[in-house]
Amino acid sequence: MNDIIKKIEAGQLKTDIAPFNIGDTVQVHARVTEGARTRTQIFEGTVLKKQNGGTRETFTVRKFSNGVGVEKTWPLHSPTIEKVVVVRYGKVRRAKLFYLRNRVGKKAKVKELVK
Repeated sequence: MNDIIKKIEAGQLKTDIAPFNIGDTVQVHARVTEGARTRTQIFEGTVLKKQNGGTRETFTVRKFSNGVGVEKTWPLHSPTIEKVVVVRYGKVRRAKLFYLRNRVGKKAKVKELVK
C-alpha cells in the first residue's frame, strides 16, 4: 500500500522550484481565483521555516504590510504556486526563525549571505 502512495506522490512533485533555505527573501507567485478570472499575486518576505518533505512539504513566509507582520504558510508542491523566486540569500544559524516575530524595523532583518 505504501509503495502505491509513494508512486502517486512522486508524480505530483514539482521539479522547477528554485532551491531556497530558511532566512532567504523570496517572492511567491501564487495563482488567485476571483470569480471567473485568475491572476498572479506576489507575496515577498523572509522564509521563517520549512517543514516535512515530499509532497507535504510546507514553508512559511513573513512580511510587513502597513506596519503589521503577515505570515503565510504555503504548500511547496501546490498547483496554486506558479514559482518561487529567491531575491536574496540570508545568513542564519537556526532552523526556525520565530524570534523575528518579536522584532520590528532593522532588528527584524536577516544578514545577507555573500556567495
